[in-house]
Amino acid sequence: MKKILLIEDDVTVRENTAELLELSNYEVVTAPDGKKGVDKAKKEIPDIIVCDIMMPELDGYDVLTRLSEDSQTKGIPFIFLSAKTEHKDVRRGMDLGADDYLTKPFEEEDLLSAIESRLAKVEILQAQKKDNNDGETIQNLSAFREMMRNREQISFKAGENIYEEGKSSLHFYMVERGVVKAHKYDSRGKEMITELYKESDFFGNLSFNKNSAYGEYATALEDSVLYVVSKDELREILKSNSNISMELLQEMGDHLMGVKEQLMEIAYASVRRKTARTILLFAHKIKKNPLHSIRISRADLAGVAGIASETLIRTLSDFKKEGLIEIEGRNVKLLNAEKLESIS
Repeated sequence: MKKILLIEDDVTVRENTAELLELSNYEVVTAPDGKKGVDKAKKEIPDIIVCDIMMPELDGYDVLTRLSEDSQTKGIPFIFLSAKTEHKDVRRGMDLGADDYLTKPFEEEDLLSAIESRLAKVEILQAQKKDNNDGETIQNLSAFREMMRNREQISFKAGENIYEEGKSSLHFYMVERGVVKAHKYDSRGKEMITELYKESDFFGNLSFNKNSAYGEYATALEDSVLYVVSKDELREILKSNSNISMELLQEMGDHLMGVKEQLMEIAYASVRRKTARTILLFAHKIKKNPLHSIRISRADLAGVAGIASETLIRTLSDFKKEGLIEIEGRNVKLLNAEKLESIS
């Protein structure tokens, strides 16, 4: 029988939820506040933890942080249960390493489903680890991508941050659908887009230092779907499959070098050439067919081209008059890619 630790300060919610879980054949231990919850977790070592956020002594965020710092409890699946419904609260919980986030009031089926799926994930990972220890390996990056597609899937709306510069680096990502930009801001607040990631690209910080942080922002350029794996899990995968470690580093290095070469070319070109090259760069990253419309903001185009938004808008207007592009709202459609390529 699997053991669940329920940390909840509301007596009614705690008792009702505990009864629900016990009727579903789980062993349940409870704690009325965050401090007692941390003590119970270290004593009981449950299979999964369900924790409220707003509590006395320690809130749920502090509970997760403390348990993540303990080698005995850091791998226990953790589900937040809270009335806080704002997206920033959800993201904060996930950034700290939570496995799921349910908002009150919740459906019984949703809670049970979340618990079952997290417990199943642990069993799958343990079986995979055993298989790897028995000699089975992930042969190449194609197999690694297929493995990633069995991991958690997260959706982001266009313009939504995936992670922020300076925040703890806890996850590694692969793009399933959409486009993601990596970007930084200079001392004047001007944005510079450093990389673009499209379908099947990996991104994130590969440093496994305990206190490693993201060195940039990552933001969805368009509605995107990503697969995510925790850094702890990734470390174990690479440790058990050293044959793909160098391939992964090489691919990420090649990707970075290619983007930097493109950005260097843009940086030293004329305004017209910068604008043309930037449009083509986005078209290449976002669509396989360059004649399709691409949805991209003028600010993002200007950020990559390294020119003022006003200058970019004037140049786009010129390109439109010359019949090289069409502009409809935020959509840019290439009409003559070859001529854009030839602009000097």
